[in-house]
Amino acid sequence: MTGRDRENIERLIATLERMRLDEYVAHVSRRGRLVWDNLLYGVCRGLGFTLGFSVLGALLAVVLRSVVVDNIPLIGGFLAEVIHAIEARM
Repeated sequence: MTGRDRENIERLIATLERMRLDEYVAHVSRRGRLVWDNLLYGVCRGLGFTLGFSVLGALLAVVLRSVVVDNIPLIGGFLAEVIHAIEARM
């Protein structure tokens, strides 16, 4: 083995240590922990989607109520009924 080969191997070993490949392999090999982590990730992601959609929906209802009901008389009456039905269910 030449000196250049040794340098390449040492560089490769240093790169693998910086990547912390051993920790990743240990994490992936523990299936119970991996399933738990993915389950928790999925629950948090679903909760985030739900909260974000709720906030955007509420903002859309507020904007529709203030803009459309006052400015467009034909559609305003229908949307006012929809908005009042939504508010009644809250």
